[in-house]
Amino acid sequence: MTTRVLTGITTTGTPHLGNYAGAIRPAIIASRDPGTDSFYFLADYHALIKCDDPARIQRSRMELAATWLACGLDPDKTTFYRQSDIPEITELTWLLTCVAGKGLLNRAHAYKASVDKNVEQGEDPDAGVTMGLFSYPILMAADILMFNAHRIPVGRDQIQHVEMARDIAQRFNHLFGKGEELFVLPEAIVEEDVATLPGLDGRKMSKSYDNTIPLFGSAKQLKDVIARIVTDSHLPGEPKDPDNSHLFTLYQAFASAQQLAEFREQLLGGLAWGEAKQRLFELLDAELGEARERYQQLMERPADLEDILLAGATKARQTATPFLERLRESVGLRSFRAQTVTQETRKKKAEKTLRFVSFRDEEGKFRFRLLDVNGEQLVLSVPFDDGKSAGLASKGLQGGAEVSVRVEETSAVVLADDCVVARSEPLASAVDAEAFAQRIRQSLAS
Repeated sequence: MTTRVLTGITTTGTPHLGNYAGAIRPAIIASRDPGTDSFYFLADYHALIKCDDPARIQRSRMELAATWLACGLDPDKTTFYRQSDIPEITELTWLLTCVAGKGLLNRAHAYKASVDKNVEQGEDPDAGVTMGLFSYPILMAADILMFNAHRIPVGRDQIQHVEMARDIAQRFNHLFGKGEELFVLPEAIVEEDVATLPGLDGRKMSKSYDNTIPLFGSAKQLKDVIARIVTDSHLPGEPKDPDNSHLFTLYQAFASAQQLAEFREQLLGGLAWGEAKQRLFELLDAELGEARERYQQLMERPADLEDILLAGATKARQTATPFLERLRESVGLRSFRAQTVTQETRKKKAEKTLRFVSFRDEEGKFRFRLLDVNGEQLVLSVPFDDGKSAGLASKGLQGGAEVSVRVEETSAVVLADDCVVARSEPLASAVDAEAFAQRIRQSLAS
């Protein structure tokens, strides 16, 4: 079964080494798993919540797109897009807003933190709180549910938002699903073994602490920044404690086992801090050198970045557009041309649109195909030893048996009286198989 994984990157800053080790590198490695259908997007609508500097947002969008591509993200094997290029996401946000409880949003960590800060300062509780901040969890839910992602890699501070997306999805399914699970319930994945890097001063590397190491500065800039890493007062020749050195922790995140063992021994043997910083520079420069060149080339060709992201948006909308249409119909936003028809009219329509085609296969077995109005095969029957059995099975699907449709791996399977009689071709993913199964259910019900 293919697992759909979705990750968003907010476009408010320039990527640093901590972003690379903690999010970018592990996500790109995971995207190469053949059993994973990866969706990565630039969360530029989210950026508007916390940043009102248009130039900064535009610059960050370019830098982040170039960074992911330079670090090895393959847009042909993943779906890589800008959030703002998918209008279906904003429409879905409104559909979800109409079912999300205000009480649920009142409990969001970011909103509560703002309210608590205002109260401490004697301000009105909602002073400076925008609807963007308040509704942030709904937009994040739309990002996830639009593509029915199964797994959402997040930091611990974002687990609540994925749980809120589950709550909203469950309510929408209950109100409008009519027994069908329109939305997959997503699961938050916290990667416990992903590196959290210390900054220049030993605290967590963060732009808010101004202690970051730029990811794609020049080699000279990288060397100069590493030289500012705070170390203890041990002199050259005196043993250093690797386990209490954040310089060693940085080295550990990028070194092989052999390199790390050698570096540890050298520190214990009295390696000077200046030489240790030189070793870290050489290690990082070797890791990032080629990617740095690709990054600079991409930043000099913004039109190429635009083409890649627009191609990714087209790919994403191939999933989003039909799914949103299905959701619109589920809440009652249907075309007036879709008239309610009687059961007799449905039966006549079914006679005109659905066709059962019988044949004998190469092994002499009897089979039938169920075709839609366009002649496209929906399912192919299992082989039968005689034509009578095959005929009874096809008649059973037309009203003579209790019929059900379920998903097995990535195929839709049709059962008559609890016996498998036909199945579809394998689909790209279990999500696609469920959508196809629903199409078969509707066809047979009509």
